[in-house]
This record gives sequence, structure tokens and C-alpha cells, in this order.
Amino acid sequence: MKAIIGIANWGATCNELRELARRVDAGERLYEADYHLNFPDPMALLAALPPKRLATLRTIKASGPLTIYALAKRLERNYSNVHADVQQLVELGLVEKDDDQRLIVPFDDVRVEADASLMAAA
Repeated sequence: MKAIIGIANWGATCNELRELARRVDAGERLYEADYHLNFPDPMALLAALPPKRLATLRTIKASGPLTIYALAKRLERNYSNVHADVQQLVELGLVEKDDDQRLIVPFDDVRVEADASLMAAA
């Protein structure tokens, strides 16, 4: 399962959700889907996932399970700043804690998809 982060039109998202609800109501069996995290515009995406937070996410993904302290040392950043970034990543559903309270990224892949013309607006 992948995490796909991007920018989506709310009207299109509503239409997709209505179609999904129709399929569920019809009793159609749905398969495990990728995790989509969409933002309304480039500014919202960049506010939620600034470069250092994305670097934090990439480091957790590449390193495997580790503590916030170990992550802060690896990133050579202040513990409290890394802790705040991790809290945001947990709230966004991109990071979880394992049974030993170590950080993990529960996805096989994490992608940020944004149209270049939209990013120019940022």
C-alpha cells in the first residue's frame, strides 16, 4: 500500500466519495486501497509538509523503526522540533508507532504528486 500526497479539487473528491458510497451500498466488495492525503492547494500542502518535515518522513521510512531521540540525532536537529514534526506526521496518518513506541512509516512507498503549474502558484 502506498501513501499518495497531493492536491485535489474538493468537488471532484466529493464526487469520488459519492461513487464509493454507491458501490458500498450496492454490496460491491472493495479492495484495500492506497492512502490518499489531499490538500486544497499548494500552499496548504507546503504548510502541512514543509521541506524539513518531508525530510523527517523520508528518514523514518529509510531508517526503519527508531525513536524520536535517535531520529533527531540522525537528522542533526533539535529534539523538540523533530518531536513537533513527528506529531504532525502522526496526525496526518503518515507515521505510526510500533509496539515499542518506535516510529515507522506503514506504507511501502510515499509519493508527493503535484502538477508543476500548481506548484508555481506557491
